[in-house]
Amino acid sequence: MSYNWYLIDFLLIVNFYYQIVTLDDPHDDIDPIFVGKTKRSRSKQFMYDAAFDEGATQKEVFLGTTKPLIKSVLAGFNATVFAYGATGAGKTYTMVGKDDNPGIMILTLQDLFHQMEITQNEMHYRVKMSYIEVKKLLLKGNEERTCEPTAANKTSSRSHAVLQVTVEKEAKLRQLIQRVEVGKLFMIDLAGSERAANTQNRGKRLMEGAHINRSLLALGNCINALSENRGHYVNYRDSKLTRLLKDSLGGNCHTVMIANINPTDQHFEESRNTLVYAHRAKNIQIRAKTNKYDVAQHIAEYGQIVDDLRQEITRLETKLHDYESTDHPLIQSGS
Repeated sequence: MSYNWYLIDFLLIVNFYYQIVTLDDPHDDIDPIFVGKTKRSRSKQFMYDAAFDEGATQKEVFLGTTKPLIKSVLAGFNATVFAYGATGAGKTYTMVGKDDNPGIMILTLQDLFHQMEITQNEMHYRVKMSYIEVKKLLLKGNEERTCEPTAANKTSSRSHAVLQVTVEKEAKLRQLIQRVEVGKLFMIDLAGSERAANTQNRGKRLMEGAHINRSLLALGNCINALSENRGHYVNYRDSKLTRLLKDSLGGNCHTVMIANINPTDQHFEESRNTLVYAHRAKNIQIRAKTNKYDVAQHIAEYGQIVDDLRQEITRLETKLHDYESTDHPLIQSGS
């Protein structure tokens, strides 16, 4: 949800009831099809896996959307979480947040490293990160990310930002054939869809908006084709964005779509379009599988592997001896 809407006069048109989102049409009955119908009959309801109103905290959104993906990534699966919505709907706030109120990207990284620390005695991890479209990592990337003011949003993001985290995991106790699991996590803050009339853009900003809308339209077309589940051809080549999200949408990946909307009447059309796309995305079926590969150790490493195994045997023997030297009533009664 957006946190900018309270600055001006507005009419709230969005209501939440657990996982159900209700969108009220604020327009007058100028269409004959609506004449004489009650407001309730003109409302549209959408049901999702989770719904958060403007009072939800960043931590609540993280726990309800992205937290389950971390376990999958550490198990060798690919995962994606992306924020979709109109300009000014709160996507960057949701994904990045602020210094004193971090968003999904920061909270996910914190929890990811915490989970790795829990098993650091048994597993060895390698973590790689990249912030696509800029050459630095998260904080530096956000400093350099292209942001320009529009009439709809004073700090409108003019690019799609993708934080990619790759985690390689293998057992510290080496074997002759070493099993390596590789999980990838994509966290994406999409640029906002926008109407030129709302943003009052001109020149370069107007052209940027057109390119952004074109890429988001291509994304919407892919979502429509995938949600129909009829074996239709899905054209991922329409834009760089859909090429990047190909595996996330229809491939080997656990994917979470966060739909950000502005709950006021002047953003009715944008909110409705966002909710419709999110509802269609629910019907996309993805069969994810773990990414594992075996690495045969070089013969020169066999000696070290044998030494490691001997040390492990010694450790287990010591542990067994300590256990047997302790009084255990159940064992004594059965002897």
